[in-house]
Amino acid sequence: MSRLILTAAEVFDGTQMLPDHAVVIEGGAITALLPTAKAPAGPRQALSGTLAPGLIDLQVNGGAGIMLGGTATAESIATICATHARLGATGILPTLITDTPAATTAVIAAGIAAARARTPGFLGLHLEGPHLDPRRQGAHDPALIRPMTEADLTELCTAAAHLPALMLTLAPASVTTAQIAQLTQAGAIVSLGHSEATYTEATAATEAGAACVTHLFNAMSQLGNREPGLVGAVLSGTLHAGLIADGLHVHPATLRTALAARQDGLFLVSDAMAVAGTTLTEFTLGTRRILRQNGRLTLADGTLAGADLSLPQAIRLLISQLGQPPARALAMATSIPAALIRSAAGTLRPGQPANLVQFTPDWALQTIWQNGVEIPPI
Repeated sequence: MSRLILTAAEVFDGTQMLPDHAVVIEGGAITALLPTAKAPAGPRQALSGTLAPGLIDLQVNGGAGIMLGGTATAESIATICATHARLGATGILPTLITDTPAATTAVIAAGIAAARARTPGFLGLHLEGPHLDPRRQGAHDPALIRPMTEADLTELCTAAAHLPALMLTLAPASVTTAQIAQLTQAGAIVSLGHSEATYTEATAATEAGAACVTHLFNAMSQLGNREPGLVGAVLSGTLHAGLIADGLHVHPATLRTALAARQDGLFLVSDAMAVAGTTLTEFTLGTRRILRQNGRLTLADGTLAGADLSLPQAIRLLISQLGQPPARALAMATSIPAALIRSAAGTLRPGQPANLVQFTPDWALQTIWQNGVEIPPI
């Protein structure tokens, strides 16, 4: 097997910054992480900036002009994964936005096929709906939002058994705590979102097994002086929560407040749509036109509809604008989301696939390796 040694002044291993370290790659896997002076013989690349694990994105609705939907196949999932790898996210959960029962069934089948094909970058699926709260629909089609039935529950529990990971965004208004408990026992990661839940309802869902909240602050009950809401349940509790750190979905001051309130459990998501990795200026979501302009994706009425964001951009915002330590910002896009879905990705450890990214000193994405092979960034 050919050997490649990557050296950098700073290497982030998933939890901490290691100065002047080397990552040894053989056969597409990491075989060692050690001080540069102790690295074995072999071809070396001396890198500037910071070397880190490939990024992990748990909310990716589309890319390369494709939205995940009822026509999904293993091949279309592979295309979305390949596009996001070139944006730095070498591991993703392709995400289905609220759709018909038939579309959900088709996406689950495509996801299982992608897993069996060992599709590079495919870590499982995220089903964001349809079991949400119509009072907090956001850009989801309200006509498709519905309560969870026993048939839905059976299908989702079966899917959880056949996928590497299954994340489900649900609202207490459309599911029972018993259903949350059963989904959790089946192995699904239950995330609360698109919800007007009270603090008490959010706490009950958490006690039943919910582990996460989807795009914190967006499409949910807010923090109030007498009713903490779903936001308060996150800021004062143990739920993980994704953040869309584009400066549009959540004001930078609000992001800073959340980061100060919670020292762990928060992670970054792109909420990327079909335009990711392309120059497209619009696309359709179901039958609705989505416009792309000035870094925003919106419905015709101005409602935000996903984000025009990559994880490297979110990392840069946290470090450059919010003053977050680089190790924390990087962990929020690597080891923290990976641990939530019980994946070994997001770290640099011997035996792991050699998925890495290099950032420039000013936190721009420069180079990507997937399974030890350098791939061109978009």
